[in-house]
Amino acid sequence: MKSIIAMVALLGAVSVAPGQEESVRPVVVMDPDGTEHISGLIVPPSTYCSPQAQEIWVGNVRSAPGPGLSEGATEARAYYGKYNDALVARMKVLYPVDIQSKTLGGVRVEIVSPRRGVLPRNRRRVLVNLHGGAFAWGEGSGGEAESIPIASVGRIEVLTVAYREGPEYSFPAASEDVASVYRALLKNHRPQDIGIYGCSAGGILTAEAVAWFDKVGLPQPAAVGMFCGAAGRMSGDSLHIAPALMGGVIPEHHEMAWPYFSQAHVNENDPLVYPINSPELLAKFPPSLLITGSRDFAMSSLFQTQRELVKRGVEVELHVWDGVPHSFFTNPDLPESKEVYDVIVRFFDRHLGQYASRAPGQSGKQNGE
Repeated sequence: MKSIIAMVALLGAVSVAPGQEESVRPVVVMDPDGTEHISGLIVPPSTYCSPQAQEIWVGNVRSAPGPGLSEGATEARAYYGKYNDALVARMKVLYPVDIQSKTLGGVRVEIVSPRRGVLPRNRRRVLVNLHGGAFAWGEGSGGEAESIPIASVGRIEVLTVAYREGPEYSFPAASEDVASVYRALLKNHRPQDIGIYGCSAGGILTAEAVAWFDKVGLPQPAAVGMFCGAAGRMSGDSLHIAPALMGGVIPEHHEMAWPYFSQAHVNENDPLVYPINSPELLAKFPPSLLITGSRDFAMSSLFQTQRELVKRGVEVELHVWDGVPHSFFTNPDLPESKEVYDVIVRFFDRHLGQYASRAPGQSGKQNGE
């Protein structure tokens, strides 16, 4: 234990501003249960974080925080809707697309198509986006912000789903809606030509969708992407460290307090909520792409998801960008965001069309194997 304390103190001392070594050297106290209390720790912006990202996050920290769910879904939807509208306006300049609204499987969707046209190899392929927003907001411009760059860079059709949210609805309404859209897509697409991805709550929902497809007997898609949210609950070191590094408040509750889950009185050990609870279910996951930032409060959940999927023999890619927070890549002007878009596009391009159709409960095999 003494060595751990010494190591933390040493790491903190490295971050002390020049000339202030004696006055602000970190003091570390560890409780018997391992809880650490660190005072006087100075953490500068990451040297691996782009100057553009540093400028934006410093500005965000200095501005008033947006409303949380405790202030009501109406207020949160209005605030984040306006925020996402601005992102989408910028994205449409950088990444020209056409957007069409329709109903698929009884669920509202938006189809985002690259204005330059779909690549020939992508004409039978489609990506499904499940937007973030604490299962309470994000419909519309939130989903568009996660879909526009991918559709444009990948020159592929992206369909973003307006799944039911809380507090009006509760678990498993969103999983049911995703399954309805997916079932409708299967009428004209092979499962190996469909990819599904989501960010934050959408990352959790992507994992839940895999579990729900298995429950209702649908074949798994070719690949999935879980970004800033994954197959396990948001916990671990990042839940406490990341908010502090971003000038925020360390949360007292995780996502089970979101109305979408709390109103349904869900059991967080249920694999339909968190697939990480079932080794058998994890073994059925298609190739998975995990993306996060080192100052993302959800980072630990992605680390744990990667660890458990690897144990079950699932093909997994984990990409982490240093010094950036939760959902950083929704800002299209960051160099890091452009890198993320390329990673997502390349991952799905490799996997869509490459895996034979799988019956529920069977592992995927590449064509010709």
